Parts: sequence; structure tokens; C-alpha cells
Amino acid sequence: MPSRVYLDWNATTPLRAEARSAMLAAYELIGNPSSIHAEGREARRLVEEARAMLATSVGALPRNVVFTSAGTEANALALSPGLRGPSGRPVERLLVSAVEHASVLAGGRFPVDKIGQIRVTRSGVIDLDHLKALLSDGPPALVSIMAANNETGALQPVAEAAGIVHGAGGLLHVDAIQALGKIPFDIKAIGADLATFSAHKIGGPKGVGALVLAEGVAGLEPVLRGGGQELNRRAGTENVAGIAGFGAAVRIALQALPEDAERMATLRDRLENGIRSVAGAMVFSDDVKRLPNTALFTAPGLKAETAVIGFDLEGVAVSSGSACSSGKVQPSHVLSAMGYDPTVAQGAVRLSLGWSTEPNDINRALEAWRKLGNTLLKG
Repeated sequence: MPSRVYLDWNATTPLRAEARSAMLAAYELIGNPSSIHAEGREARRLVEEARAMLATSVGALPRNVVFTSAGTEANALALSPGLRGPSGRPVERLLVSAVEHASVLAGGRFPVDKIGQIRVTRSGVIDLDHLKALLSDGPPALVSIMAANNETGALQPVAEAAGIVHGAGGLLHVDAIQALGKIPFDIKAIGADLATFSAHKIGGPKGVGALVLAEGVAGLEPVLRGGGQELNRRAGTENVAGIAGFGAAVRIALQALPEDAERMATLRDRLENGIRSVAGAMVFSDDVKRLPNTALFTAPGLKAETAVIGFDLEGVAVSSGSACSSGKVQPSHVLSAMGYDPTVAQGAVRLSLGWSTEPNDINRALEAWRKLGNTLLKG
């Protein structure tokens, strides 16, 4: 039986060899990173090395990196009423784009009546004029906009949004979980006040995330209270092995980024050209800047659940959208926000590539798609 083809990298990635080695070494340590003896200091060293690696990679200071259990927890921690920037005025409401991840749409700790949504265009990019209008009508706001959409791959104009948000006295949170390691990302360069990341999207272990703050952001209230870990911003003994693996994955991913991005974009373009060879097939957000590895497509009459199973039976792992919604067969909220009919949204299939994706993997995926297209769409 031929080996399987994995094209669901936006859901999770294989553990990089360097991350595995770093974790195995960390598992040999017995110290608690909060202990002051030699064993504790050795564990603390690994945590701080990873913290410095992530901070340097995204243009932040190490003291402004807060490790969490996942990207979801990092987002929940970031969405905190009372956050303050240089102006000193606390944010009192939350504005999120309509295509955000479920962990952002949930609103963190903001009351439901203090949460508003920013419209997006047919291409899945935020409507900056709508953002301006929302900001002009009310107190200072925390605005949350993802750097890159996990389903369509569409890149958001976060730098432009930052200027608008700051001009209105607000703060900008950027969910950069899908962006890290795929496109350049620098919190200072784009003007973000907070950014969130997840280890398992870049070849690190599952169960580790991070919130990174820009210098001067204050008023962050912890979700978990207890000990004084993470400078009193997130209680609980740090996951030393997971954090060490996160740091190693960041280092390798950023080193390989230019070459990997170019190679994946070439493969993605060939994949999309092949997808369009089936009559009526369309790729979403292909008229705007996107991640180099992501293709979300559909065809008339296609049912995503059936297509995903069909690909799986052909030995190709794909998805129908966010892995966080697995088991829930429902239209994509992202495509609905973009104005697509539910019947279209129900047929969207996502293929996402990674650093080990080969040309033959694309050949296998297209072979499976042509076979499925001739059967699932027949008539």
C-alpha cells in the first residue's frame, strides 16, 4: 500500500527532529523551573532560552513573552478588559473580525454586550472602513485581527489596521498562529500590541502556546491565578519540555522560512491549477495575498464531509476547515462571513502544505481529486 500523503498542515504539523531532541533532553531534568537550587536553575535555563528565541524571532523582548498551554489559552489571556497602552486609557470593549478563530470569536473575558464584529470582503479581508466606523462610535477598544486565516490563508492588512486602531486610542491583538514560520512576522514592525502563537503549527509539540506583548502594554489580568509564574501573568509550573521543543521549532522554522515559503507557493499554485481542471471548481481568496501553503476550494454540488472521506480513502489527508470544529458538520463561518451561500460553504475542502511536502504528494492529491470529481460530482 503506498504511503499516505498528509495535506492538513494548518491543523497540526509533524514534530521536528530538533524539537524532539530538545524535549528528550528536557525530560532528563528533574528540577522545577521555579526552584532556586541547581536542578531548578537548569530547568529555568531551558525555559528562558526558548523565551528569548521566540521573542527575538517576532521582534519582542523576552520579558514580554508569556507561555501558555495552547494558542486558545493565549487568545483568552490576550482578550482582557482593562488592557492599557501608552495613553493609559483602558480598553472597554472588543472588536473582532468576522473570520477569526473560534477562540477569538468567543470574546475572552469581555461581556457579550461589549463585543462587536468587523465585516470582511468577499475575498475574506477585513473592511477597514467598517473598522473605522466602529472605532469612532464608543470608548477605546481592543481590536483582534488574525494575521492569516486558517481556512482560506488570506492575509489581513494588520499594519494598516494598527494605524487605524491606535489613532482611535485602542489596542491591536493579532492572532499570528498560522503566520509564524510561513510568512515574516514582527510585532513591532506591524504595530501590534499583543500577538499569539502555537507550537504545534510550526513543528513543535501540541499543548504549548504563547502570548507576546509589545513594550508598554499594561493591565493584563491572568486567567489562571496561583503561583507567580510567568511574572504573575500565568500561574502553573511551566511545561519545560514542551517549551524547549517550542523554542527549537521556532529556530528551525525561521531559518528555513524563505526557502520553504517559495517552494510551498510553487506547489500550491500547481495544486490549485489542477483543482480547477474539474469543471466549476473554484479556489477561495485567490485574488488576495495568502499564505504560501493554503488552498481552500469547492465545486458545484460538492459535500465537504464526503470529499474528505473520499480523499482519506485514497490515502490523502485533507480537512473541511478548522480542526477545532472536527465532528461538527456545519458551514464554515469564515465563508459565511465572506457572503457565500451555505450550500457553497458546506462544500469547502482545505489542503495545506508543509516543509516536507513533495511534488509527488501534489500528484497524488490531484489524482485523488480527479477521481473524486468524476464520481462525487457526476450529474
